[in-house]
Amino acid sequence: MKALKELTRPNIWDLKPYSSARDEYKGAEATVFLDANENPYNNPFNRYPDPLQRDLKELLAPIKGVKSENIFLGNGSDEAIDLVYRAFCEPEKDNVVAIDPTYGMYKVCADVNNVDYRNVLLDENYQFSADMLLAATDERTKLIFLCSPNNPTGNDLLQCEIEKVIKEFEGLVILDEAYNDFSDRPSYLSQLDKYPNLIILQTFSKAYGCAAIRLGMAFASKEIIDILNKIKYPYNVNLLTQQQAMSMLKDYSQVEAWVKTLIEERAYLENEFAALACTEKIYPSDANFFLAKVSDAKAIYNYLVAKGIIVRNRTSITLCKDCLRVTVGTREENNQLLEALKQYK
Repeated sequence: MKALKELTRPNIWDLKPYSSARDEYKGAEATVFLDANENPYNNPFNRYPDPLQRDLKELLAPIKGVKSENIFLGNGSDEAIDLVYRAFCEPEKDNVVAIDPTYGMYKVCADVNNVDYRNVLLDENYQFSADMLLAATDERTKLIFLCSPNNPTGNDLLQCEIEKVIKEFEGLVILDEAYNDFSDRPSYLSQLDKYPNLIILQTFSKAYGCAAIRLGMAFASKEIIDILNKIKYPYNVNLLTQQQAMSMLKDYSQVEAWVKTLIEERAYLENEFAALACTEKIYPSDANFFLAKVSDAKAIYNYLVAKGIIVRNRTSITLCKDCLRVTVGTREENNQLLEALKQYK
């Protein structure tokens, strides 16, 4: 790995971050707050939230097996994705490399930040070659994006290829584990200390059932986390979001129960879906969804919409012609989908 200073944009490295009132006073013992120009009425919503979400991180750290200093929390994982571009990629000069197909926000953020985005096609099994990915890099490549389990394909990427990229790439590797809770494969969180160039993304949107609160997680070395915290907006995670996240962490057994049920439902839905006349192939999934190749994705999608059932038509995505992405729902929702498709002609 190159020195972090060499990877970071010079203006970001030298940046003096904004200091908010809650940055300057972090204690909880005070009773009179006259420092932040807040309205003294309507407690607790009149007060700015902790800009570094310390209480939330203290709950999260032991569950994830990391230190609080290795955690960044943002407005969805998309904030962390955008911040790594802003921190490390010089517009019109640097580039990033990613697999294709994968999560679309990697490219959107590249376009927003005017950074060249290079994609490398997956093979027929939706796997990638580390050698091909590394061959697409050059001296101006700052980031490589990997998503495992991948979206929209649903499968875990090969560990040997992931690790080869992390070990051989001199820039930063962003490994998006949004769907890792539904996989048998352990997270790479336990290897953060081993790989200083690794940034892991996770989310409260999937296993935690909290998509509405918009809370994403990034895990990395303290040095990388410090850079992200330096350039984020001062109060990027609101109080209501922090409170709901802490509530979920205090009842983590509920999250584990949801995950167990969804994995069982995934197996049920895949088996039943495979038997449908319109289904041509079910691709292996390690996520809370699966990709299915069907006879006519557009027609089937429109048919389901007319019945009030919404899946995702992925036929326009690279390597996904006539594919539908189906999220695993409750048994009742899954059966409604199956019954509708049994009647499709």
